Amino acid sequence: MGRNHEVTTPQLLLDEAGELREGGWSRSPVQRYVRSMIKAPAWRIKEWDYYLVLSDSFAGAFTISDNGYIGLQSVSLLTFGDAPAEHTATVLNAFPMGKLKLPASSAAGVTAYADKRLQMSFSVEGDTRRIRCSFADFCDGKPLTADITLAQPAMDSLVIATPWEKKRHFYYNQKINCMRASGFIEFDGMRYEFDPATDFGTLDWGRGVWTYDNTWFWGSGNADLDGHAFGFNIGYGFGDTTAASENVIFYDGVAHKLDDVSFNIPASGYTDPWTFTSSDGRFEMDFVPVLDRAANLDYKLIVSDQHQVFGRMSGTAILDDGTELRIKDVMCFAEKVHNRY
Repeated sequence: MGRNHEVTTPQLLLDEAGELREGGWSRSPVQRYVRSMIKAPAWRIKEWDYYLVLSDSFAGAFTISDNGYIGLQSVSLLTFGDAPAEHTATVLNAFPMGKLKLPASSAAGVTAYADKRLQMSFSVEGDTRRIRCSFADFCDGKPLTADITLAQPAMDSLVIATPWEKKRHFYYNQKINCMRASGFIEFDGMRYEFDPATDFGTLDWGRGVWTYDNTWFWGSGNADLDGHAFGFNIGYGFGDTTAASENVIFYDGVAHKLDDVSFNIPASGYTDPWTFTSSDGRFEMDFVPVLDRAANLDYKLIVSDQHQVFGRMSGTAILDDGTELRIKDVMCFAEKVHNRY
């Protein structure tokens, strides 16, 4: 099994012992996730759907998650103008442990959460995805509403099945990039409209049993290059990636697999310029931060130190056939997160 082993055989994700059958990456979820096959306590199972919808001047992020002993439902609104700003509002639930009934596949079904303050749903509707959100008292007593449609024609995604060194721990994750976005977010008298010619959504769909203490790096972005949809997903720190990295370039619906990508975060701070370098020379980028969405939670047992940095990336990405793509000032994000949970 070489580095970047591609899984192509449809199969169950786990065996009867609760271990991954085949570690690696795939272009679509050919491995079937069945929650009842997991050999771990319900409070250790983590399931989430996270959408980020990004334009050059604003973004919305939407999360529905069931992380076993805590559910975390959140919405972020970010603006990147003269005075960049963000606000995140979160609803926490104790011990959901499967009660949210998140779908077993990203390809169908509805992910939904509702209480008196927040009603949010993510639905698959043919070749589109729909995000609906109504959040009372999102910030300063004012509500936020959103209704966004993401186009998902037939195209590759990045699916990774990763074991941890610890038995019966695994991470099954899909990143769908390059979904052209339309619709809006409304807040505080402002209506933020997405334009499918330039704006895109990304889905981070995750299921698994994680070890307790982890630090990961993740970056993602999309752009329209003269009518061609371009995107990338880069990252590491999610378990044992011997079988495959999760680094990939997307172009016109096709995934071009990369080897290792390094995040070169300056010691002087997250908001100073970064660079990204790749072991195969196919992803070489400069990154100029605009906004650090930092969060530091410490509940003793649950600790999270997050820096999700939004900024503009410029550089070169090289496809499998050697074609060199040049991007300039593409709004995207890169993050470093340390979690104990």
